[in-house]
Amino acid sequence: MAGKAIVSRQFVEMTRTRVEGLLAAFPKLMNTGKQHTFVETESVRYVYQPLEKLYMVLVTTKNSNILEDLETLRLFSRVIPEYCRVLEEGEVSEHCFDLIFAFDEIVALGYRENVNLAQIRTFTEMDSHEEKVFRAVRETQEREAKAEMRRKAKELQQARRDADRSGKKSPGFSGGFGSMSSSSNATIITDTLMEPEKPKASPVPARASGPSKALKLSARGKEVDDFVDKLKSEGQVIMPSSGKRPSEASKALPPPVNTESVHLRCEEKISLTCGRDGGLQNLEVLGMITLRVADDKNGRIRLTINNGDKKGVQLQTHPNVDKKLFTTDSVLGLKNPDKSFPLNNDVGVLKWRLQTTDETLIPLTINCWPSESATGCDVNIEYELQEEALELNDVVISIPIPSGVGAPVIGDLDGEYRHDSRRNILEWCLPVVDVNNKTGSLEFSVAGQPNDFFPVNVSFVSKGNYCDITVAKVSQVDGEVPVRFSSETSFLVDKYEIL
Repeated sequence: MAGKAIVSRQFVEMTRTRVEGLLAAFPKLMNTGKQHTFVETESVRYVYQPLEKLYMVLVTTKNSNILEDLETLRLFSRVIPEYCRVLEEGEVSEHCFDLIFAFDEIVALGYRENVNLAQIRTFTEMDSHEEKVFRAVRETQEREAKAEMRRKAKELQQARRDADRSGKKSPGFSGGFGSMSSSSNATIITDTLMEPEKPKASPVPARASGPSKALKLSARGKEVDDFVDKLKSEGQVIMPSSGKRPSEASKALPPPVNTESVHLRCEEKISLTCGRDGGLQNLEVLGMITLRVADDKNGRIRLTINNGDKKGVQLQTHPNVDKKLFTTDSVLGLKNPDKSFPLNNDVGVLKWRLQTTDETLIPLTINCWPSESATGCDVNIEYELQEEALELNDVVISIPIPSGVGAPVIGDLDGEYRHDSRRNILEWCLPVVDVNNKTGSLEFSVAGQPNDFFPVNVSFVSKGNYCDITVAKVSQVDGEVPVRFSSETSFLVDKYEIL
């Protein structure tokens, strides 16, 4: 042993010369023929532990508690493998700052903190949930602003060409953008569907080209939640969280970048309540197909629906849609084929509803087993994808954690986890759950009672729909000429709770 110090950290006021002198004296005091874990001089006590070819040394005063010193030394020694793959000099030097940060969580001002390894890991990560939410929402808003800027530029360019041909003055930027707001309920189907010549005054949504309150953080102090609400009012599809804060802002699928003059949006939302013993209390899925026409040449169109549902949904068309045509041919068209769909408005043309207590229709089952132990509770939780045709993204399973008991100790884990100590929630995060990744489990231990870990909440998004109702074709009323169209599909969670 050469006695070379690789990483040194002092927690009380000491000169560098004093530290170097103490560390240089340590190898000379060691007696390798005995199994002592400490050695004393007239002024200090060295408590040490071998780590393969290295030594972890703790230097304290002689009047310190030797039992506490040994416990602190063991915690120091357990921290090192967290950052160093091998216990060698080069690896320790490479991660020296990570080790120092971890040491500072163990000892403060010369006194040991009451922390465990899991808490040290959480503290040193310095993971900010609010920062992630804010950044994700800001990126979503920037993408939407860029897409709107390109769309508006195309509109102005077309308007100038039309004005030049007619000899009129080219329009400027004084006009509004028009309303793009929508809702998932039936109120977006209005009685003015057949009267496009009488457009209603619509609010101007926030875009990057002008000032708007929708681009500002709320003055009420609920920055992220209110910011997401304002994005909803602009037409951005944001997954609701039923009064709970979203675990991440990525709980919304990004809007398509390139859309055709005929754009269709198929959106489904699920509300599920299930007992912890497996009984399904309620499962409700609400779906809607929304049509947006941006070119008057494609106003007189019909939509061919492909209904592959076998779950027993209830379908309902808009009153101004030819119900007989839909019943016989699965085609959505206006009762009066000579009229057009409204331009630049989101119009709901078909909605459906599924309500059941059939447990076989649960898309993602959650099984949570808390069992009492000598130190609290051992919790085993697992998921299984029953609807194998679905691909669920950004799956977050939120388990309540009793307050004041510290961070849970994680055992076996598929995916990743986050512990939010302020909301007392453990979030189990899975990027993708599909047929190739249909099952997974998480084990953790923490102080508490079995009832403390309910209700369990689940959130996810999917680009595939649940009830298998899609638009197969769009064609002109005259001549059945096919019309190019773009579409987006989303399956979102309104409430997914295991009580």
